Amino acid sequence: MASFETITPVDDSVFLVRERHTDRDVDVTLTRAANSFETWREWSLQRRVELLERAVAAFFGEKEAIAAEITSQIGRPIGYSGGEVNGFETRARTMLQLAPDALASHVPAVLDGFERAIKRVPLGVVVVLAPWNYPFLTAVNAVIPALAAGNVVVLKHSEQTPLAAERMDEAFRAVGLPDGVFQYLHIDHDQVARMVADPRVAYVCFTGSVAGGHAVQRALAGTFTSSGLELGGKDPAYIREDANIDHAIANVADGIFFNSGQSCCGIERVYVHERHFNTVVDGLVAYAEQLKLGDPREQSTTLGPMVKTSAANSVRDQIKKALGQGALPLVDPRKFDADTGRTAYLAPQIIVNCDHSMSIMSEETFGPVAGVMAVKSDAEAVRLMNDSRYGLTASIWTLDREAARVIGDQLDTGTVFMNRCDYLDPELAWTGVKDSGRGATLSRLGFEYLTRPKSYHFKLKV
Repeated sequence: MASFETITPVDDSVFLVRERHTDRDVDVTLTRAANSFETWREWSLQRRVELLERAVAAFFGEKEAIAAEITSQIGRPIGYSGGEVNGFETRARTMLQLAPDALASHVPAVLDGFERAIKRVPLGVVVVLAPWNYPFLTAVNAVIPALAAGNVVVLKHSEQTPLAAERMDEAFRAVGLPDGVFQYLHIDHDQVARMVADPRVAYVCFTGSVAGGHAVQRALAGTFTSSGLELGGKDPAYIREDANIDHAIANVADGIFFNSGQSCCGIERVYVHERHFNTVVDGLVAYAEQLKLGDPREQSTTLGPMVKTSAANSVRDQIKKALGQGALPLVDPRKFDADTGRTAYLAPQIIVNCDHSMSIMSEETFGPVAGVMAVKSDAEAVRLMNDSRYGLTASIWTLDREAARVIGDQLDTGTVFMNRCDYLDPELAWTGVKDSGRGATLSRLGFEYLTRPKSYHFKLKV
């Protein structure tokens, strides 16, 4: 049986070793899931929700241990890792609260002699493919609503965060979730491709790279299995002339640097009205320079390593390429002792003198770096914000709510923010356009992708 290692970015040591499941294990898992679906779907919604609420409580009860594991697996500072456990609980409970309304039958207007309704019924076996950067927040978006709706779930997590799958399984087992309703697998990419194409699988929920999304689609070719894809972005911020500049600087900077920039909806490019360009740039640089890059296990650390040295090197290469095209870096990496240029520890960076011919402004960076450009008008900002193959979120920083609506209506994104960024509201649909994906999770609309409509048309008088 093959095994894999999870290397911690804290010091590049082996954090844990796990055995991969075999093809036989995958087959047994899918059979068990398909069999358990027939029973789980018959449970009342109330009964399912009550059990899942207990599982969420059991999970949250292990918050400190889970937070420490997040830090060890991906390098997020320990002072922030507990926030993901909090977020897991909030999203899970919100989706469980929304379930009765979202899954309620639609009853058309009364038609004499007939009884009519449209019910939302579960799909069956839902495969969730989750990434490492927010190992619990990305998984919970699909796992909890899928189970609440009466589906059964097979979770395949990143090999960087295998403990995320195991912790969720532990919580479900603690409250007596029926066998086979939730399962996880540690398998490689080829096994994933074969699994998602299996006729026992009804739906695939994938969060990851554009390349990964294409791989899922290729695997599903020739089947009628549906998929939901959340593929990241190159999210822009636009700071208007009328913005509260201090508020914008602090929050845009947090959107750039939090989680070492490894957020699908993190800020990667900033457009600033020319009147405030120098002030904003100076503020972003000052914010970057006060960050403490270091061992994420220390409470004082505010910027941890990237997930892998190879990931940090990829960002370094993108910066180097931009500088070769005339861009100017404003943060001196030598101010950060942890950044030796040879490890996963990467200093934050703000880049100016950049344009859209540079990959730093067009391709996903996924690191603690952003390019900043001056604009003269809303029209110019909109043009530049839309000049991207991605479309996940965009943020507008302004005191004019109507202007934000007008600009937002012109933006090709799944979410438009005003005066905030890098945030998921579980009562709003999480969705992207263009290469940022398709489908939706969260909100009551998220349940629509995890169920199908079934019409009931009864003639009462015969």
